Amino acid sequence: MSLKSEAIHPLPKAGILDISLYVPGKSAARGAKIYKLSSNESPFGASPQAVAAYASKGNLLALYPDGSATELREAIAARYGLNAGSIVCGAGSDELLQLLAHAYLAPGDEAVYSQYGFLVYPIAIASNGAKAVVAPEVNHSTSVDDMLKCVNAQTKMVFLANPNNPTGTYLPFNEVKRLHAGLPKTTLLVLDAAYAEYVRRNDYESGLELVATSDNVVMTRTFSKIYGLAGLRLGWAYCPAHVADVLNRIRGPFNVSAAAMAAGVAAIGDQKFIETAIAHNEKWLGLLTEQLQALGLKVTPSVGNFLLIHFASSGNRTAPMADAWLNEHGIILRRMEAYGLPQCLRMTIGDEEANRAVVSALADFLK
Repeated sequence: MSLKSEAIHPLPKAGILDISLYVPGKSAARGAKIYKLSSNESPFGASPQAVAAYASKGNLLALYPDGSATELREAIAARYGLNAGSIVCGAGSDELLQLLAHAYLAPGDEAVYSQYGFLVYPIAIASNGAKAVVAPEVNHSTSVDDMLKCVNAQTKMVFLANPNNPTGTYLPFNEVKRLHAGLPKTTLLVLDAAYAEYVRRNDYESGLELVATSDNVVMTRTFSKIYGLAGLRLGWAYCPAHVADVLNRIRGPFNVSAAAMAAGVAAIGDQKFIETAIAHNEKWLGLLTEQLQALGLKVTPSVGNFLLIHFASSGNRTAPMADAWLNEHGIILRRMEAYGLPQCLRMTIGDEEANRAVVSALADFLK
């Protein structure tokens, strides 16, 4: 037997090496003080109650955590009026999105997401051998009609980030219901509501109602954003009973740490802290939009804790040039080339000092 055609090292499954690496927002820039506004992190950090709960687990590191995350699931259930048995916890909502793809996608299947959807979706789809189908957006917002045009007999999953990252746009609940109504019963609709707590619109619903009344809808949430626990990796999914059963069969038996669970319970119980963060975000979302537009910049209307800022596509006022200028002033925003938006930067809503620093630096850049 010839050895010439044999691999010289173990090879991954077909398609894995074609996946583009997920690149997080950068953390370094010049300057004595750095304003990191590239990862949609909370400027308020975590609740002091959550920090104390996390620290309380420091002398129990030798013990395995509760593999069922019972206390955390019960806290979430009590907060939202849910059945704790329909909640599955994970190491961030990212893990739960990957688990859903692992459970329901296989080679030959297709999964749909919107044009500027979260970059984890194509990674989760491709890593399970399925085909990612991208639906065009309209004005940087998900189009239900275009999503439904992509659905066929091979479509096993549809991902909808609502609100969407990185655009900050959202679909009203009646549009989400219209999307769901147009899907086959065998297609799973995954509602990624990572930024739900920030939305202040009467026509928005995170997905709790649709999950409760459907057999093919899952909603994922995270503690990384409004709760300020990104470093702990903690998320949850609300699922029909049969989906929860599947996820519990394939997740790691101890996929959430004891410290993360304790912090999550405390965080979700400190609603006064969360209300303060929401009020700050609502105030600065409007102010920054107005101030950036006054500089002549286009800003996509957002309901999240970030803004998508558009720059010139050519000349000396492009997004890469703005990014370099901001970096020189200790300000880090998120480049958008990986999302197909090379003319944009995404800015997280920071504290007052950081927000004013961005506006001042961009005013100087645009002179």
